[in-house]
Amino acid sequence: MRHEYRPPQRRSRLTRRGRLALFLGTLLALGAAVLIPILRGGDVPETPRRLLIPEGWRAPQVYAAIDRELKLPPGSTKKAVPTAGLALPAEAKGNPEGFLFPATYPVTSKSTPATLLTLMVRTANQKLATRAVADGGKAHGMTPYQTATLASIIEAEAEGRADMGKVARVVHNRLAKSMPLQMDSTINYALNRSTLHTKLSDTRIDSPFNTYERQGLPPTPIDNPGLGAMAAAVAPTPGDWLFFVTVKAGDTRFSATYEEHKKHVAEFNRIHASAGSRTGQAGPTGK
Repeated sequence: MRHEYRPPQRRSRLTRRGRLALFLGTLLALGAAVLIPILRGGDVPETPRRLLIPEGWRAPQVYAAIDRELKLPPGSTKKAVPTAGLALPAEAKGNPEGFLFPATYPVTSKSTPATLLTLMVRTANQKLATRAVADGGKAHGMTPYQTATLASIIEAEAEGRADMGKVARVVHNRLAKSMPLQMDSTINYALNRSTLHTKLSDTRIDSPFNTYERQGLPPTPIDNPGLGAMAAAVAPTPGDWLFFVTVKAGDTRFSATYEEHKKHVAEFNRIHASAGSRTGQAGPTGK
């Protein structure tokens, strides 16, 4: 039997430079699809802008702020409300007033009116569902929507957080006695204005928000209240007050009798008349 001569085989080994060349060649063969994800991994994430919604703003003010922040034509956010799928109570009938919770919200290039409105309503529902607010509302026989409505009046009427509990007590006391609330803030909402001065003719307007002539809470919230007003709505300060008036900045007077209240209103009128700013009569419970 014959055997052919075969020279011994040598196993080739790649040098460090050779291995690097092979690696780079493989990447080039795979194409840009491999390189792009590697490069993108080092991108700097987008820094959100901030949109501040103050306590007590009404829905139109919130809509306008969103339009400005997103650089949209005026009215764009309002038009988005019906199709935004907002988680509102049935009582709201699609109106988000009272549920556009005041806070600072992040805004990015992906933000839209619908995403911002959704976040605001979700936050309001979370605040109303906190144990203190939810349990307090139930103790007073109020639904979350009624709590938001009462809180919106407190937000509008109280000069500061220190007075919120007392304003809430006035509302609860009046409701318990079947007295009209007679709140100037609801008149302002009906007339789409904001003023300290309410004329006698204002209290006679034909509106469901005229709490001088109609008993009970107004049909909807009149602004978007914060957590402080919500908490006050369900845990009012103990007291027998039925009236209040803010005589001057930092001086709100609460009264249990109408006679006492009239003295405070007279002082309110004197102060504003001397300042040359008096245009009308202060309401029985108005600021």
